[in-house]
Amino acid sequence: DAFTRLNQLDTVSGATSDARIGLVAAGKTYYDLREALDRMGLDEAALKQRGVKLYKPAVVWPLEANGVREFARGLDTIVVVEEKRAFVEMFMREILYGTTDAPTILGKRDAENSFWFPGHGEMDADLIARKIRPFLVGRLGEDAVGPAVRERVTIPVALGEPDDKKQSNRTPNFCSGCPHNRSTWVPEGSEAGGGIGCHGMASMTPTRNVKGTTQMGGEGVQWVGAAPFVTMEHRFQNIGDGTFHHSGSLAVRQAVAAGTNVTYKILYNAAVAMTGGQDVDGGMTVPELTRSLEAEGVTKVMVLTHDTEKYGENPHFAEGTEVWYRDRLDEAQRILRDTPGCTVLIYDQPCAAELRRDRKRGKVAEPTMAVFINEAVCEGCGDCGEKSSCLSVQPVETEFGRKTAIHQSSCNKDFTCLDGDCPAFIEVEPAGVVPEKSTLAVAEIKDDQPEPNRLDEGNVLMIGIGGTGVVTVNQLLATAALLDGKEAHGLDQTGLAQKGGPVVSNLKIRRPDSELELGEANKIATGEADAYIVFDLLSGTNPANLEKAMPGRTVALVSSSKVPTGAMVRDTSADYPEWSALQQSIDSATVPEKNVYYDAGNLSDNLFRSHMPANIIVLGSAYQSGVVPISSAAIERAIELNGVAVEMNTQAFRIGRQIVLEPDFIEKLGIERVGKVSRKNNVSEALQVLIDSVPEPSEELERLLRIRVPDLVEYQNIKYAKAYVERVSAVRTAEASVGLDTRLSEAYARYLYKLMAYKDEYEVARLHRSKAFQQAVRDQFGDRSKVTYKLHPPSMKRLGLEQKIGLGRSGDVAFAVLRRMKFLRGTPLDIFGNTAHRKMERGLVDEYQGMIEAVVADLHLDSYDKALRIAELPDMIRGYEGVKEANVEKFRQAAKEILN
Repeated sequence: DAFTRLNQLDTVSGATSDARIGLVAAGKTYYDLREALDRMGLDEAALKQRGVKLYKPAVVWPLEANGVREFARGLDTIVVVEEKRAFVEMFMREILYGTTDAPTILGKRDAENSFWFPGHGEMDADLIARKIRPFLVGRLGEDAVGPAVRERVTIPVALGEPDDKKQSNRTPNFCSGCPHNRSTWVPEGSEAGGGIGCHGMASMTPTRNVKGTTQMGGEGVQWVGAAPFVTMEHRFQNIGDGTFHHSGSLAVRQAVAAGTNVTYKILYNAAVAMTGGQDVDGGMTVPELTRSLEAEGVTKVMVLTHDTEKYGENPHFAEGTEVWYRDRLDEAQRILRDTPGCTVLIYDQPCAAELRRDRKRGKVAEPTMAVFINEAVCEGCGDCGEKSSCLSVQPVETEFGRKTAIHQSSCNKDFTCLDGDCPAFIEVEPAGVVPEKSTLAVAEIKDDQPEPNRLDEGNVLMIGIGGTGVVTVNQLLATAALLDGKEAHGLDQTGLAQKGGPVVSNLKIRRPDSELELGEANKIATGEADAYIVFDLLSGTNPANLEKAMPGRTVALVSSSKVPTGAMVRDTSADYPEWSALQQSIDSATVPEKNVYYDAGNLSDNLFRSHMPANIIVLGSAYQSGVVPISSAAIERAIELNGVAVEMNTQAFRIGRQIVLEPDFIEKLGIERVGKVSRKNNVSEALQVLIDSVPEPSEELERLLRIRVPDLVEYQNIKYAKAYVERVSAVRTAEASVGLDTRLSEAYARYLYKLMAYKDEYEVARLHRSKAFQQAVRDQFGDRSKVTYKLHPPSMKRLGLEQKIGLGRSGDVAFAVLRRMKFLRGTPLDIFGNTAHRKMERGLVDEYQGMIEAVVADLHLDSYDKALRIAELPDMIRGYEGVKEANVEKFRQAAKEILN
């Protein structure tokens, strides 16, 4: 009886008699089908007129046979539209088999038995319309069926062809501070098997050498079967603690029984992290887990953790279990790799996302320490990004090239980035007053802002990054629409987006008198977005998203913040696409004169010391642009009902509105990038005379010299700076003599300076003690913050010191002494300058000069590009010690290829 009552919810619409065509769809696909038909001019009245009947089963299994037979009576063709496999199609065919005048049933294949509706991917109104229109035209005639979709917009290729180096499309990545950033590394010469859970994203990171994946609980099964037949003697197998307690323990048991050489890496983060941070059902503590593994017959168990004291005085580990700090991961894995049989490494560190939530809720204390990078010392080599793979370790473009900065508001304080071989890192204990530069400007924004002339109904498309509140904004707007007495229909497309991947949120807002038709899909179709709200620039320029916009209709509100992908963090050659190309892509698909662009992330970090309000700021701009058909009062009330950071988010919304009302609002705030170490040099009259000796400099060349010449004086002395200017002048003279532009001399000025100002002990001391750096720390962390410099001195490294040392006040004293000893640089008394590394750095200046002299001697129009490529090569010489030496070899190889 219950089944019968459920199937009474089955609906039949369209033609009720004399119908020859039947269309069937269930659930969301039914609404997509209705919208596709409506777009082709086949509304309810047209369907009745043309003899087309629609059937929407309420329960797809089991289908109610009587309803199906009644629907099929008199039809000659039924088309079943469904996602994935052909369930409804198969069930209908079974019910109607053998009945009199049974209709032809089509779906996954058409009447010619060719593939028709796909069994993979998403089924939306656009796809359905394109697929079904030829069939309907053949049955009803060309005049009876309108176009399937709006004409697609031709979008300029802003990001270039797909390139693994660029990784311009945003892909999922481990959260900032995720333990899997570190735990999924394997020793050189080894590989690991993939599996289910967050750690599965390691397979998207080439450096982790993860091969294949498996179903939950099948981790390592393939290796047990393959091991006797391959030459590789051992394999690591990643498995999460949630999967292990669910069914993965059986996989470990079978590996023990088979005697296979495998090391299971149980990545113990105490949460089912991929699906929302639930507790692990049946979970054991780490000591209990070691005893369980011992009982199963595991050969050896090792535990690595971020806190070796967490288990207490008498934790009762299994006999022989070794508990090490996490930085000995490589050593531990090599030991287990060489141990015969099934071994286990338990990597114990909490899920970063759950830890962040617990800190916000006061369940876990917030660390008193933060990490900061002196970008003047940073070489932008990417070593810290490679070691941490952390999205909060972000590349930034500066006057002196690519550098690295810690994005403080997203940092989960895992501190793996400190492992980077670089003296630019410091630890800071925040204290004192943090200056709020923009407090007065923000405080002036009241609730009396003028209302825009806004749409009465419309479609809002929002594109952003998972974990930054995109879905929350969609829910706020939907709630606000209901508060305004309007209808709202939304769809969030997330997937792995909570792990730093792309999110697309759709929202359709309608007047109550127009009502959302039952046949209208919740996904915005091609060309139908009114508001195109871009929280992430890369995702916003994805053609799959841009095709929802339409020139002449869609207004874009864009945060121009350059949020890097995982590939950009790990690889210095993976550059962010050019801003002009990105903007062109968006402008070509929208109404460019109404579009609004600004760096919402940096604005939010400056005003609120958090990146989370950035999306609300952009929402405010969208509202004031008139493309969000809801009242501001309803939106602010929805923010209040949400109950999270109400005052901050309300102000963020008003700030976004003010940016549209007052175009120079951001400029008035005088905001720079958070954490920026300004290096402004005063040019004396004598130095200006020296700079003026360069013949016919361009405006850019003069600007470069005005910054770099005074800095080289501070670096060494006036004589050193004069030698720099003379060399640049010689190149500019040769360039001018053949009537060429100044690109070569500009590049040479940049990179000759880079090589001459190599960062030895004296220079690192000068830059750490600079007023600009000290002010940047105070601005970020407070005027009484305490600094500890994290250093790995080359001399101590050569003596076997493997870890960085921390210097507090003693570091300030040492740096003060060292900066005054710069006059010893390169002399016989230079106690640091006689190493092979320092000699290499000094020799690079003459080596580079020789290359430039060689190409300048034969400078003409056809050789100019070659000379320019040589001049720009030192950009790849980044880093310290071993990292820099490896890059120097790349520099020499590249120069050899160009010169040959």
